[in-house]
Amino acid sequence: MPAETHVERGPLDRDEVLRILRERLSEILEIDEARVVPEARFTEDLEADSLALIELVEALEEELGERTVGFRIDDEDLADLHTVGDAVDYVVARLEVGG
Repeated sequence: MPAETHVERGPLDRDEVLRILRERLSEILEIDEARVVPEARFTEDLEADSLALIELVEALEEELGERTVGFRIDDEDLADLHTVGDAVDYVVARLEVGG
């Protein structure tokens, strides 16, 4: 049995990352997915507090870790992510480096 438990899937593009982020964030914040758009600012527009953002990071690491072994979002980078689009760009860049 292989040691790696991730599921092999095709590479994620920007739209797929946005879809995943939209689903997870709407669940965590209990808001309509339609509000989670690239321009939306986490604190000002979506009213996400630091706890919600930590939950989002954990959810993304769990889901994307299934696709890319060792996928992580660095805590120090979190402060630079102000919008949903920032987060999507960051995740896509991390996946490209890791893949």
